[in-house]
Parts: sequence; C-alpha cells; structure tokens
Amino acid sequence: MSTTSALSKPLNRLQAASQHLGKRSVQNPRIAYSQARPYQFIPTPSKMATSTRQTKAPWRDLLASHMEQSSGYEFTIGTIGFDEDQQPVPRVRTCGCRGFFPELDIHPKSQEEMKQQVKDGGNPPAYESDLLCFTTDIRMEKLHQLESSGHAVEAIFWLKDLMTQWRVKGKAFAIGDPRGEEFKGEKASREAIGSLLRVKESYGSSVEQWTWDRAVTKYFANHSPLARGSFKNPFPGMPRSQEPENPALGMGQRVTELHDPVARGNFRVVTIIPEEVERLDLSNQEDMRRWKWTLGQSGGKEEQSAWTETELWP
Repeated sequence: MSTTSALSKPLNRLQAASQHLGKRSVQNPRIAYSQARPYQFIPTPSKMATSTRQTKAPWRDLLASHMEQSSGYEFTIGTIGFDEDQQPVPRVRTCGCRGFFPELDIHPKSQEEMKQQVKDGGNPPAYESDLLCFTTDIRMEKLHQLESSGHAVEAIFWLKDLMTQWRVKGKAFAIGDPRGEEFKGEKASREAIGSLLRVKESYGSSVEQWTWDRAVTKYFANHSPLARGSFKNPFPGMPRSQEPENPALGMGQRVTELHDPVARGNFRVVTIIPEEVERLDLSNQEDMRRWKWTLGQSGGKEEQSAWTETELWP
C-alpha cells in the first residue's frame, strides 16, 4: 500500500550542482585550507533561486515531533572515504542535528549578540524546508569525502526514548565559504539548497531582506563562545606535538565576535537534501513497524517530484 504526496523540486538544478561539485579535482583539504582566502564579512543579497510554495514532505512533521520529544537528537553521519589504495571505505561520526534549515531557535544570549552585531538582528523567518542540517569545521575530513563522492550521505537517528530509528539518505551540501558566490562551490550549494526552501505564507514580503550570510551567522552565534573558539583550534587530526604555524590557532579560545575571520573561515553549515527516508518503530516488540518514503518524478507540465510512502516488514 502506498500513498503519494507532491513536492515541487527542480531536480535538474540539484543534479547540476552535484555534478559540478563532484567533478572538481579531489584535493587534500589541508592544502585547500591553506590556499583559502581570509574571511571577510561582506553583506550581500541572497540571490536565491525563486522558491515555489512546496508541500511539506509527509514525514517531516513526525520526525520534528520525535526530535522535540527526545532529550537529545544527535545523529550518525555516514560518508564515503577512500583508503591509500583509493578503494571506497565507509566513514561515520556523530554530529549534533541543528534541525531543519534555516529554522533555528537560538539561545537568548546568542540572539542578543545577533542584535548587537548583525543588521536587523538577523534574517526574517521567511523560509522553511525539509532539509536537516549540522555544523562542521571545513578542516574535518567529512567535507572532503562528500565532495569526492558526489555528496552522497546517510544519517541515522536512534531516539531511544521513543524506541524509534530514522534513516535519511540523500546529498549533502556545505555553505559558509568566506568568498561567497565568488566561489563556484558555494554558489552551487546555495542554488541546490535555495531551490528547496519554501516561503512561509506570512513572510512572503520579507524574502528580499534574507541573506545567506545572516543564515550562516545565526548558526555560528548559537554556539557558545568556547564552542566558537573550537574553530580556531589547531588543525584537527594533526599530531599534538606539532605546534600550529598560525599564531591565531590555539586551544581554549573564546570567540565573542560573530564575524571572527579565523573561526568563520573554518565554520560551515551542512544541509542534507533527502531522497529516501525510513522510520523503524520498535516500541511494540510484538508488532514492530517500518515505513519508507522515496522521492521520485511525478510528471506533469512542471518538473516535480513526489514522495511515495510504503510500509515494509521490519
């Protein structure tokens, strides 16, 4: 038994972005970081692709409700790496889920900092989406692995309080490059993500005030000063006996400036564009249940895609 829910999605734009980024030469992230330009805050308009009023994915509200009911909702992120013989190998790590981009309820202290340091205190809450997100350091290997594997990603929540597992498969794109749309990779990521943002009905007139930099800054602001300072730590994974060449790098720093050039140069927000979602309910051991939602073409005059729901044996 299956049901279908329509969801507008310009797949050609997403595929083009994935192909563009996937064809980039595989470069050592340490080299890429050393060649990157310093962070410079340049407020720019969003330059977003036109967003249609898409329908929410049929699983979105249920997953959001489950996360709200859980004491914590870290998830495991799986990527594809390559060993010394260039053979594909799985790579996993646990990350803190930051909810659905760009909706983020930040701490009151963080909001006060936004009011003091960011024009208008940040973006108007004009958009919503089905795109889960997390934050990371560009120097971590996960971003290099995403770029070298066509951005393939898989995320798993185990919500023990509800005895429920959620699995999300799709493509992941990072935003927050200091060069903005001057850097083709950042522009392609913004286009892929922006094409899937929905304009909230009561905020349609606010979209012109919305910018990508403010969106990323909000996620950075939501970290504590010490957590922000972690983006100024010595290079992750390097021997501790090796002192960083950059004197600005060091452990235990507290960052209060939301546009700190070093920390923001390393900070990224990663969004997951889901293509397949599964829910496994183990709350009733006598009747465990499992559902899968798959995204596919729906046809019609305009290019659209639709979620198909199928109940599976667990």
